[in-house]
Amino acid sequence: MDEFFKKLPFTDNILKGIGQIMLQENRWTGLLFLIGIFMGSWQCGVAVLLSTAAGTFIAMKLNYDKSEINAGLYGFSAALVGVALAFLFETTLLIWILIVLGGALAAVIQHFFIQKKIPVFTFPFIIITWILVFVLHHFTNIPPSEMLSSEVVPSEYDDFLTCTNGFGEVIFQGGVLSGIIFFLAVFISSPIAALYGLAASILGAGLSQLNGEPIKEIHMGLFGFNAVLSAIVFSGVKKTDGLWVLIAVLITIAIDDLLIDNHCLDMVGGVFTFPFVAGTWITLLIQKIFLKTKK
Repeated sequence: MDEFFKKLPFTDNILKGIGQIMLQENRWTGLLFLIGIFMGSWQCGVAVLLSTAAGTFIAMKLNYDKSEINAGLYGFSAALVGVALAFLFETTLLIWILIVLGGALAAVIQHFFIQKKIPVFTFPFIIITWILVFVLHHFTNIPPSEMLSSEVVPSEYDDFLTCTNGFGEVIFQGGVLSGIIFFLAVFISSPIAALYGLAASILGAGLSQLNGEPIKEIHMGLFGFNAVLSAIVFSGVKKTDGLWVLIAVLITIAIDDLLIDNHCLDMVGGVFTFPFVAGTWITLLIQKIFLKTKK
C-alpha cells in the first residue's frame, strides 16, 4: 500500500502534511486524521484538503526543498488554517477562497522560518487565522458555522474520553470518536508520543479543573489540546525527555488558562495553538540555557 502512495507523490505529501499537525511524518496518521475530520464535518474535511493542497502546491511551484515538501512541512499550518475557517464561519464563497489563499500563504511564511532555522511550529497558522478572523468579524456579515453556534452536550464524564477529546480539539473536532481516532493515528506513528500526549491531556484537564475552569469545556478537551502538542514535541524514550515534557506541559497549561481566563484573544477568535507554541518556545529556551550551563 505504501508503494501505491509513492506513485501519487502529491497525495502522499498532502497526507503527510495533515499528519504533521501533530508532528507525525506519517501518511497513515494523516489519513486517519482526515477520516476523523470528515466524521465531524464534511466542510472541515474538504477545507483541510483544499488548504493543505494549496500549501503543498505553492511550495512545489516555488521550488522549496523537496525533502521538506515530502515530509509534509508545508502542509500542517495550511491544513489548520483551512479547518479553522470552516469551523468558525459558514462556508460562503469568500471563505472557500480564503481557505485556499490562507493555505498558500501559510506555506510561504513557514518557508521563511524554516530558512531562518527558527522552530515556529504552528505559528504561521495562528497569525494568518487571527488576522482573517479579525477582518471577517469586523468587515463582513458572514455568520458563524453551525458547528460553532450549536450547543455541544458533553457525554458522561470519563477520564479517558475527556483526554482523547484533547487530541480531537487540536484539529477543531469535538466528537468523542474523532478524538479516539486521532489518538490512535498518533499511536501508530509514535506510541511514546501518543502516550505522553494522553498524559498531558489528563494533566491539562485536571489542573484546569483545580483552577475552576468550566467543566463542560474541560470535558470537550479545550484545556488539553495545547498540552498534547507540547508533550509530543518533547516526547522520547530517555528519562530526561519525561522531565522536559512535564516542564513544557506545565508552562503551556499556565499560559492557556491565563489567556482564556482574561479573554485576551477573544477578538481574534481565541487562543488556538498559541499556548503550545509559546510554551514550547519557553521550554526550548530553558533547555538551551540548561545545556549551556551544563557544559
